[in-house]
Amino acid sequence: MGFEQLAELKKQLAATAKAEHPAKPKGVPRKPATANPVDPVVLAIGRLQKHFPKTFPKNPAPKLPLKIGIYQDLIAKSKEIGLDEATITEAIKTWCRGTRYWASIVENAPRIDLEGNPAGQVTARDASLARSLEARRKQPRKPKKEAPASEPVVDEPEQPSVQ
Repeated sequence: MGFEQLAELKKQLAATAKAEHPAKPKGVPRKPATANPVDPVVLAIGRLQKHFPKTFPKNPAPKLPLKIGIYQDLIAKSKEIGLDEATITEAIKTWCRGTRYWASIVENAPRIDLEGNPAGQVTARDASLARSLEARRKQPRKPKKEAPASEPVVDEPEQPSVQ
Protein backbone atom coordinates (compact mmCIF):
# COMPACT_ATOMS: atom_id res chain seq x y z
CA MET A 1 0.00 0.00 0.00
CA GLY A 2 1.44 3.38 -1.01
CA PHE A 3 1.48 6.64 0.92
CA GLU A 4 -1.42 8.02 -1.10
CA GLN A 5 -3.57 5.01 -0.29
CA LEU A 6 -2.66 5.23 3.40
CA ALA A 7 -3.57 8.93 3.46
CA GLU A 8 -6.92 8.18 1.83
CA LEU A 9 -7.61 5.37 4.29
CA LYS A 10 -6.75 7.67 7.19
CA LYS A 11 -9.23 10.29 5.88
CA GLN A 12 -11.94 7.64 5.58
CA LEU A 13 -11.35 6.37 9.12
CA ALA A 14 -11.39 9.93 10.50
CA ALA A 15 -14.67 10.64 8.70
CA THR A 16 -16.20 7.43 10.04
CA ALA A 17 -15.06 8.21 13.60
CA LYS A 18 -16.43 11.76 13.35
CA ALA A 19 -19.79 10.45 12.11
CA GLU A 20 -19.99 7.95 14.98
CA HIS A 21 -18.86 10.42 17.65
CA PRO A 22 -19.94 13.95 16.78
CA ALA A 23 -17.88 16.73 18.37
CA LYS A 24 -19.25 18.29 21.56
CA PRO A 25 -19.83 22.04 21.61
CA LYS A 26 -17.13 24.08 23.32
CA GLY A 27 -17.61 24.51 27.05
CA VAL A 28 -19.46 21.22 27.49
CA PRO A 29 -17.36 18.86 29.61
CA ARG A 30 -16.77 15.38 28.31
CA LYS A 31 -17.94 12.49 30.42
CA PRO A 32 -15.15 10.22 31.61
CA ALA A 33 -15.02 6.79 30.09
CA THR A 34 -16.67 4.23 32.36
CA ALA A 35 -15.72 1.15 30.40
CA ASN A 36 -13.13 0.12 33.01
CA PRO A 37 -14.31 1.26 36.43
CA VAL A 38 -11.52 1.72 38.98
CA ASP A 39 -11.56 -0.34 42.15
CA PRO A 40 -12.57 1.91 45.09
CA VAL A 41 -9.67 0.53 47.14
CA VAL A 42 -7.23 1.70 44.47
CA LEU A 43 -8.80 5.16 44.61
CA ALA A 44 -8.55 5.16 48.42
CA ILE A 45 -4.86 4.20 48.31
CA GLY A 46 -4.32 6.99 45.78
CA ARG A 47 -5.91 9.43 48.19
CA LEU A 48 -3.68 8.18 51.03
CA GLN A 49 -0.64 8.61 48.75
CA LYS A 50 -1.71 12.16 48.00
CA HIS A 51 -2.21 13.14 51.65
CA PHE A 52 0.69 11.15 53.12
CA PRO A 53 3.33 10.68 50.37
CA LYS A 54 6.14 9.77 52.79
CA THR A 55 4.07 7.05 54.44
CA PHE A 56 2.40 5.64 51.31
CA PRO A 57 5.03 5.98 48.54
CA LYS A 58 4.15 5.30 44.94
CA ASN A 59 5.65 2.33 43.14
CA PRO A 60 8.57 1.72 42.40
CA ALA A 61 9.65 3.26 45.71
CA PRO A 62 9.78 0.58 48.40
CA LYS A 63 6.98 0.46 50.92
CA LEU A 64 7.87 1.24 54.51
CA PRO A 65 6.76 -0.52 57.71
CA LEU A 66 3.80 1.33 59.14
CA LYS A 67 3.57 2.35 62.77
CA ILE A 68 1.55 0.07 65.03
CA GLY A 69 -1.75 1.91 65.48
CA ILE A 70 -1.60 3.88 62.22
CA TYR A 71 -5.14 2.69 61.49
CA GLN A 72 -6.47 4.69 64.47
CA ASP A 73 -4.50 7.73 63.25
CA LEU A 74 -6.15 7.42 59.83
CA ILE A 75 -9.61 7.04 61.35
CA ALA A 76 -9.00 10.24 63.34
CA LYS A 77 -8.18 12.04 60.06
CA SER A 78 -10.90 10.35 57.98
CA LYS A 79 -12.91 13.54 57.40
CA GLU A 80 -9.77 15.44 56.39
CA ILE A 81 -8.81 12.84 53.78
CA GLY A 82 -12.40 12.16 52.71
CA LEU A 83 -12.55 8.42 53.38
CA ASP A 84 -14.90 6.46 55.59
CA GLU A 85 -13.83 3.81 58.09
CA ALA A 86 -14.71 0.83 55.89
CA THR A 87 -12.73 2.24 52.96
CA ILE A 88 -9.72 2.98 55.17
CA THR A 89 -9.89 -0.57 56.52
CA GLU A 90 -9.85 -2.09 53.03
CA ALA A 91 -7.09 0.26 51.84
CA ILE A 92 -4.80 -0.62 54.79
CA LYS A 93 -5.51 -4.35 54.36
CA THR A 94 -4.60 -4.13 50.69
CA TRP A 95 -1.51 -1.97 51.32
CA CYS A 96 -0.12 -4.38 53.92
CA ARG A 97 -0.99 -7.61 52.09
CA GLY A 98 1.73 -8.05 49.53
CA THR A 99 5.32 -9.03 48.95
CA ARG A 100 6.35 -5.40 48.42
CA TYR A 101 5.19 -4.54 51.96
CA TRP A 102 6.41 -7.79 53.52
CA ALA A 103 9.87 -7.14 52.07
CA SER A 104 10.02 -3.95 54.13
CA ILE A 105 9.34 -5.81 57.39
CA VAL A 106 12.93 -6.47 58.44
CA GLU A 107 14.01 -6.78 62.06
CA ASN A 108 14.87 -3.39 63.64
CA ALA A 109 13.67 -1.44 60.58
CA PRO A 110 11.99 1.82 61.65
CA ARG A 111 8.22 1.98 61.49
CA ILE A 112 6.81 5.32 60.33
CA ASP A 113 3.84 7.48 61.24
CA LEU A 114 1.62 9.49 58.90
CA GLU A 115 4.19 12.27 58.57
CA GLY A 116 6.98 9.82 57.72
CA ASN A 117 8.66 10.11 61.13
CA PRO A 118 10.08 7.05 62.93
CA ALA A 119 7.55 5.55 65.34
CA GLY A 120 8.87 2.25 66.67
CA GLN A 121 10.79 -0.63 65.18
CA VAL A 122 9.96 -3.91 63.52
CA THR A 123 10.34 -6.76 66.00
CA ALA A 124 11.93 -10.12 65.25
CA ARG A 125 8.48 -11.70 65.59
CA ASP A 126 6.97 -9.32 63.01
CA ALA A 127 9.87 -9.95 60.60
CA SER A 128 9.45 -13.70 61.00
CA LEU A 129 5.72 -13.47 60.34
CA ALA A 130 6.36 -11.44 57.18
CA ARG A 131 8.85 -14.05 55.90
CA SER A 132 6.35 -16.85 56.53
CA LEU A 133 3.58 -14.97 54.73
CA GLU A 134 5.91 -14.33 51.81
CA ALA A 135 6.95 -18.00 51.69
CA ARG A 136 3.34 -19.16 51.85
CA ARG A 137 2.42 -16.93 48.90
CA LYS A 138 5.27 -18.40 46.82
CA GLN A 139 4.15 -21.99 47.41
CA PRO A 140 2.03 -23.50 44.67
CA ARG A 141 -1.58 -23.83 45.65
CA LYS A 142 -2.88 -27.31 46.23
CA PRO A 143 -6.31 -28.14 44.90
CA LYS A 144 -8.92 -28.39 47.61
CA LYS A 145 -9.81 -31.92 48.58
CA GLU A 146 -13.39 -32.81 48.05
CA ALA A 147 -15.27 -34.23 50.97
CA PRO A 148 -15.77 -37.95 50.54
CA ALA A 149 -19.24 -38.74 49.34
CA SER A 150 -21.22 -40.64 51.89
CA GLU A 151 -22.10 -44.15 50.89
CA PRO A 152 -25.73 -44.47 49.92
CA VAL A 153 -27.69 -46.61 52.29
CA VAL A 154 -29.19 -49.54 50.44
CA ASP A 155 -31.82 -51.64 52.09
CA GLU A 156 -30.93 -55.25 51.60
CA PRO A 157 -33.84 -57.61 51.06
CA GLU A 158 -34.51 -59.92 53.92
CA GLN A 159 -33.25 -63.43 53.42
CA PRO A 160 -35.77 -66.15 54.21
CA SER A 161 -34.57 -68.25 57.04
CA VAL A 162 -33.97 -71.90 56.30
CA GLN A 163 -35.01 -74.29 58.99
